[in-house]
Amino acid sequence: MQENQTEYRRYLRVQWQRLALVVAVLLLLYFCFRLFSSILLPFVISAGLAYFLDPLVTRMERLGIPRGIGTLLVLLAFGVAMIVFALVLYPVIAAQAAAFIANLPTYVQTIQTQLATLLQQMQHRLPPNWQVKLQDLASNQMGALVSYAGKAATNIIGGGFAVVNVVTLLVVTPIITFYFLRDWPSIIRHIDSWLPRPYEGLIRAQAVEINRILSAWIRGQAICCLVLAAIYATGLTIIGLNLGLIVGLSAGLLSFIPYVGTVLGGLTAILLSLSQNGGWHGVVSVLIVFAIGQGLNDYVIQPRFLGDRVGLSAAWVIFALFAGGAAFGFLGIMLAVPVTATLGVIARFWLRRYLQSPLYLDAPPE
Repeated sequence: MQENQTEYRRYLRVQWQRLALVVAVLLLLYFCFRLFSSILLPFVISAGLAYFLDPLVTRMERLGIPRGIGTLLVLLAFGVAMIVFALVLYPVIAAQAAAFIANLPTYVQTIQTQLATLLQQMQHRLPPNWQVKLQDLASNQMGALVSYAGKAATNIIGGGFAVVNVVTLLVVTPIITFYFLRDWPSIIRHIDSWLPRPYEGLIRAQAVEINRILSAWIRGQAICCLVLAAIYATGLTIIGLNLGLIVGLSAGLLSFIPYVGTVLGGLTAILLSLSQNGGWHGVVSVLIVFAIGQGLNDYVIQPRFLGDRVGLSAAWVIFALFAGGAAFGFLGIMLAVPVTATLGVIARFWLRRYLQSPLYLDAPPE
């Protein structure tokens, strides 16, 4: 009996020590991010690009190309692709964005008129207090809502690039990415050498699981967003919606937040359609485009490129992105999914250990 009690106390002491170590590491990381958040953005972007491009460089290395040369070739090809993409689409996007800003007062006035007409048609069906509130929304609050949306977008952009501006990102990020990508195997080997020897197999197994989830989510979600952006942009352009290209691309690229890109893009396209056509046939066309895109995404694109390998539910992804943005701004949004995937793997591991432990299975000794 005394031996069982001693073993039980030893087990509890070890578990509390491990928990204290995990909490200490998390607190250290939190304070480091708080302290250096203003300068971490190019390093986080570079690490993400290196992680994304490493499989391609590794394949080139297996073909006999030195890793430094392979890294340079991959980054050059990636940069050329981005420049070509920007040169092809930038004039159209810039023109549509300028047109949107120039015509914004007209859009707001047209939407107000449309809402007023709709309220007049529905007047006999609504209670009097609803009529007053909706009329106030149509006549007075629309401009305030647009102004609030503009300020929110400005704050998001300003928060992300207040200290590390775009020029710095364009200059520093490729350099850091080159060194990260060239030295990626060496970095992994050094981290592996620091693992405590009794637990190296266990930790390595969890790292492999984290890598599996992250690679599936990041690469799969990138493909899904690009395909959705192409579908929405093409569909909105075909139905003749002004600014259809920029709205479709934005909706597709924002779809890494589940359903948020579709909802925001759909609402924006509907409002633009009302201001452009003055009728509901354009709204129906917009709804058809977004219904087709979301249907393809749910039943064809995501099952093909994401499937059920990811282990990240849509609710957790949305929560993580909003929580990361609230805690660390743009940097937190970029780190939200990797951190959530890591914590999810660790939580599932400790839950399995707990369900197999004496603390769960055995009664406490008397």
